[in-house]
Amino acid sequence: MKNKLNLPELESKKVFAYFEELAAIPHGSRNTRQISDYLISFAKEHGLECYQDEANNVVIIQEASAGYESADPIIMQGHMDMVCEKEKGVEIDFEKDGLELYVDGDFLKAKGTTLGGDDGVAVAYILAIMDSPEIAHPRLEAVITVDEEIGMLGAEVIDLSMLKGHKMLNIDSDVEGHFLTSCAGGMTVDTVIPVTWQKQQGYGAGLTVTGLEGGHSGSEIDKEHANANILMGRVLKYLSDRMELAVVSLAGGLKDNAIPRECEAEIVIPEEEKAELSDYITELEKIFKKEYAVSDPAVCIEIKENGTGEYEVLSYSSMTKVIFYLRNVPNGVQHMSMVMPGLVETSLNTGIMKLTTDGLELTASVRSSVSTRKEELKDKLEYLAEFLGGEISVSGDYPAWEYRAESDIREGISAVYEELFHEEPVFEAIHAGLECGILSGKIADLDCVSFGPNNFDIHTPKERLSISSTEKVWKLIVEFLKRSK
Repeated sequence: MKNKLNLPELESKKVFAYFEELAAIPHGSRNTRQISDYLISFAKEHGLECYQDEANNVVIIQEASAGYESADPIIMQGHMDMVCEKEKGVEIDFEKDGLELYVDGDFLKAKGTTLGGDDGVAVAYILAIMDSPEIAHPRLEAVITVDEEIGMLGAEVIDLSMLKGHKMLNIDSDVEGHFLTSCAGGMTVDTVIPVTWQKQQGYGAGLTVTGLEGGHSGSEIDKEHANANILMGRVLKYLSDRMELAVVSLAGGLKDNAIPRECEAEIVIPEEEKAELSDYITELEKIFKKEYAVSDPAVCIEIKENGTGEYEVLSYSSMTKVIFYLRNVPNGVQHMSMVMPGLVETSLNTGIMKLTTDGLELTASVRSSVSTRKEELKDKLEYLAEFLGGEISVSGDYPAWEYRAESDIREGISAVYEELFHEEPVFEAIHAGLECGILSGKIADLDCVSFGPNNFDIHTPKERLSISSTEKVWKLIVEFLKRSK
C-alpha cells in the first residue's frame, strides 16, 4: 500500500495509508453505504469474519494470533461517519466528493474542509492492525458504527450478539495521553415554530453574522465561542427596537453538534433608513468584537444590498415570535459539575436553524451527565415552543457512560502508556457524547476506555490531526495488544 502524502518513514505508515483511502470516500453522516461496503470488502479480502446490517454498521472479527488463543478478546471501536463542514467558497459536494488531504508540518489537514479525523483515525488504526500479521494480539472484534455524529444512531441499533469480548478500546477522543472514563448522555431536539407571511414593499438587505470559531458542541462548549444563530437573534432584536423591520429569510448552522459559525438573514426596511441600518450594524459589530475579543476575535456582520421592491416577509406577530425565541432559548453551558470541578455537566447547542414556508425550524444538541437535568432542559425547550404555538420532537436519546471504579483495561493501558512514554496518563470524564454508554447496555459487564491522538478543532475546517501523536498512539495500541496475552 503506497502512501501518497510523502510522510517520513513511520511505524504507523499503514494507518495514514488507510486514512487516505477512507478520506477519498464520501462518508458524512447518513451517507455511509459506500464506506461501509469498503470495510466489508477489506474484511473479505483478508479472509475475516464480518457482518453488515441494514443501517451500514460493520463488525469485523480477526482470530487470535498463535499463543493468544486463551486471552480475553479485545473489542476495538470507532465510527465511520464524519461531520462535513467547509470554508465559505470551497467547492465540494460532500455527498459525492472525497477530501483533499495535505501535510502541514506535524499536522494532517484537508483543504478547506473538515478532515474526518473524528473518527476516521479509529477506523484506520483498526484496518492497519488487521492488515499487519506481524502484530501479536488476542481475538479482535472491530465494531464500526454509523451516524455517531447525529445522535449515535448506529450504536443504538447494532446487533453485537456475535461478540465474545467484554473489554473495549473506544478510539474516539482527541487529546493524546488523556483517557476518558465516562461521558454525558444526550439527545437531539427539533423545534418548529409556525409562522405566517405577508407581502411588503421596502428596501431589502442581506445580513451575515460570520467570522466565528465554531467547534464541537460537546468538547468545546465551555470555550464560550459565539453561536451565530443566537447572535443573529440579537441582531434582529437590536434592529427591531430601533427601526421598522421585516424578515424575509433566516438560516444558520449545518450540524446540531457543531457550534454555528455563520448565520444569514434577509430583511426589509424603509428605503429612507438605509444609512441608519449601516450605522446600527456598525455599532453592534463593535459590541460583538469587544464581547468576543478572546473567543471569536474575527466576528463581523456583513451587509448586502438587495434593492427596493416587494418582498414576501414574516407577519409582524410571526417575526416577534421568531425573535422572542432566539432571545430566550437556552444555549451554551447550563450547569457545571459539582462532582468533578471544571467539567461541564449540562449544555445545549442550537446548531441548525432555517426559516421555511411553514415555520422556523431549529435543531439542538442537548447534553448532560445527569439524566434529570437533560430532561429538564428538554422540558424548557418544549415549554418555550408551546408558548409560541410550536412543538418539539426528540431523537437520538442516548444514556451517559457511567464511571467504573475498577477497570482492568484502564489499568492495563495506563501502565503501557507510562512505560512507553515516561508520562503519567490523565483519566477524566468528558461532556461530549461517546458510544460507550449505549454499547455498555448491549455488552454485559463491558470494561472500556476511550482515547486517541491529538486532533484539534474537530467539526471545523481548521481540523488538524497530529502526525507524531498518531504515531505514539499506534505504538500504544500495538504494545497493549501484545501484552494482552
